[in-house]
Amino acid sequence: MNLKYLGVFLSLGLAVSACAKRPDAIVPVDIPISAYTGQSCSKLAEQLRHEKDKLQTLSNSQNDAATGDAFGVFLIGVPVSSLTGGDQEGNIAVSKGKVQSIELARQSKNCKA
Repeated sequence: MNLKYLGVFLSLGLAVSACAKRPDAIVPVDIPISAYTGQSCSKLAEQLRHEKDKLQTLSNSQNDAATGDAFGVFLIGVPVSSLTGGDQEGNIAVSKGKVQSIELARQSKNCKA
């Protein structure tokens, strides 16, 4: 195999691996439930609504970044959104972790849905 082609394949592989993930492929960060168990059910419900809204906004942005990266790689070989700060993977992982911990705290306190 020609070294020129090998370089092209390696570059393409690196570009694709740097693409933004879809939100459903992002694993939540472990947030200790103890961060929320001292709060009232009404406060937990309020925080849960806020965090779910935040997660939805981040997920919309992440989907846009993933789509932009796919087009960028296809057109010019570069995941443009990821390189310009559009990737929200870390923020989504934290937000997902908070949602899980708040929901677990609500369950442990027998809060109504």
